[in-house]
Amino acid sequence: MKISQRQYTMKKYHIPQPQKIRNIKSSFAWIDHRLMRNGFLELMTHQDIVLYLFLVLVADKNGVSFYRKEKICQAVSLDYSQFEIARDRLVNMKLIAFEGYSVLSPNGYYQILPIEAKAPDYHKQITQKLANKLFRE
Repeated sequence: MKISQRQYTMKKYHIPQPQKIRNIKSSFAWIDHRLMRNGFLELMTHQDIVLYLFLVLVADKNGVSFYRKEKICQAVSLDYSQFEIARDRLVNMKLIAFEGYSVLSPNGYYQILPIEAKAPDYHKQITQKLANKLFRE
């Protein structure tokens, strides 16, 4: 029998505390590994990460939550300005969607979106915008 190269290089799988393996009881939250693999994590600020994590943890099975801005800020220690910047950045990165209760309401529905693309290349976007402005004039 011939042994493949993979069998030689495979590391032994070890569970540090097998008596404490987690299992799903009722509710469950998960973070898609593509958050890291597709380059989003390196673009995200600490405020973006903490807001995203909170929204993932409180979302229902459809990825939707409707916590009030004040409650979120209190729970994750963000001021309103930090919260709004982080929310807008997450929307811009297409990681979440936000729909206000009304045009004037700071509160509404948040939805965790599936990660289907690579993280935006802001450096490329800025360079392209600058080049467009330079060459138009």
